[in-house]
Amino acid sequence: MSHKNKDYVIVIDAGTQSIRAAIIDMKGEIVHIERIEIEAYFSEKAGYAEQDADYLWEKLCESTQKLMEKSTIPKNQLKGLSITTQRGSVVNIDKDGQTLRPAIIWLDQRKAKVGKWPGGILKKALQLINLHESISHAIKDGESNWIQQNQEEIWKKTHKFLYLSGFFNYRITGEYKDSIGNMVGYMPFNYKKQKWADPGSLNGKMFPIDQEKLAELVHPSQPIGHITEEAAQQTGLPQGLTVIAAAADKACEVLGSGCYSPEIACLSYGTTATIETVNKKYTEVIRFFPSYPSAIPHHFNTEVMIYRGYWMIKWFKEEFGHKEIELAKKTEKNPEELFDEMIENIPPGSMGLTLQPYWSPGVKIPGIEAKGAIIGFGDVHTRAHLYRSILEGLTYALKEGADLTQKRTGVKIKKLRVSGGGSQSKNALQMTADIFNLPVEKPHTFETSALGAAINCAVGLKLHPDFETAIEQMCSVSEVFMPNKNNTALYKKLYHSVYKKMYGRLKPLYKDIREITNYPKKD
Repeated sequence: MSHKNKDYVIVIDAGTQSIRAAIIDMKGEIVHIERIEIEAYFSEKAGYAEQDADYLWEKLCESTQKLMEKSTIPKNQLKGLSITTQRGSVVNIDKDGQTLRPAIIWLDQRKAKVGKWPGGILKKALQLINLHESISHAIKDGESNWIQQNQEEIWKKTHKFLYLSGFFNYRITGEYKDSIGNMVGYMPFNYKKQKWADPGSLNGKMFPIDQEKLAELVHPSQPIGHITEEAAQQTGLPQGLTVIAAAADKACEVLGSGCYSPEIACLSYGTTATIETVNKKYTEVIRFFPSYPSAIPHHFNTEVMIYRGYWMIKWFKEEFGHKEIELAKKTEKNPEELFDEMIENIPPGSMGLTLQPYWSPGVKIPGIEAKGAIIGFGDVHTRAHLYRSILEGLTYALKEGADLTQKRTGVKIKKLRVSGGGSQSKNALQMTADIFNLPVEKPHTFETSALGAAINCAVGLKLHPDFETAIEQMCSVSEVFMPNKNNTALYKKLYHSVYKKMYGRLKPLYKDIREITNYPKKD
């Protein structure tokens, strides 16, 4: 392959399970990629999820060193670098730029205490509009609140409180800057205006952090800085290379899947399953739950999330898939491929077995009292029916999210793009087309988050003049799955007559379970 007179960008994609470094050309082709597995987290106590940020930096350096060692592309053709990371993981930095404690990873479940705010009349008003429990939930989930309450000395020494993306930006450029596209989590951020929230605002009171402790914000595709001499020595990357802001991994997945308007929805079949659309206007699909910043500047991504999502495949594998795990060791296939083969002859609808995928309670949708449920068992059902019902239940939940999104935005979704681990299953993609009754398009690369960051870099460096051109040139579809009319008719009946009625009818039982067991815990 000739590299003559071609431009390339470098992308670092730091996920929960691995850190990947890639070189990507202006046609969206991944020329070379290096993947380094990481320990996602360690737990000092039940429910804690932490990882040393310095360890993550070392793994990042390992991935970029390998990339540069193996790359045959002349360094003068490497035009810039962008970074995309997991969302919501936070790092405390002292005035010398050193970490003060392990990073709290987004999977962490520790809870802060709710203080005196909100109280009095405000508390009663929030209860009247059914918002108090949601706010209390968010305050308890705020990592900064927990640190301030439990590690006061560390908070006093904290010079900067950063997302993982901001920490990597600092290590690479020496600048305390971060992308607006990374602002997803429990920070004092104004999602509608896409800037830090005023101290007196709702988010400012929920997560009280002094402004000087926060990173300077730039829009996606704006410059963050340049690779320093020290970072070049550690990473192997070219010193002085321009670093361009990208966005968080989910936002980059949406962009890398070629989604730029609300008519195209992006389904992410990852550890957390989501359905997202890109919009010019700020819209709350679920009331009081924000639209997150898009990887496209001044745009917003609506998002409906199924928290456990394709984690349920892992759950099935660990609880019921021992046979496939052992067989996979003897073949070149992975267990998920064997599960896919297992359901080849299971009919759509899993012979009535219907799953509601609320394995983790939500705050609004589903309600905090929610539980997972499987109904319709009969003596004909096997592990294979259960596995298919998991895929169908997740897809029903995402369709419910799509219905709500269309209602709130007023824009009809015309087709779907699918990314994430579950997108490798042809059965899952066909099932999605059938349940949604829409064409499902599979992007040309599995590495859609890296591709989205590459698009940010390309547009920021004017290697492509605008996002529309970059998407046209760098994103393509490898396969299209069209709805099967017979399957669609069956799924339509099951979705409306069974699945949509499950939560409402089971909700009183879920409330009784919560009352009796105190799970999830009440305020």
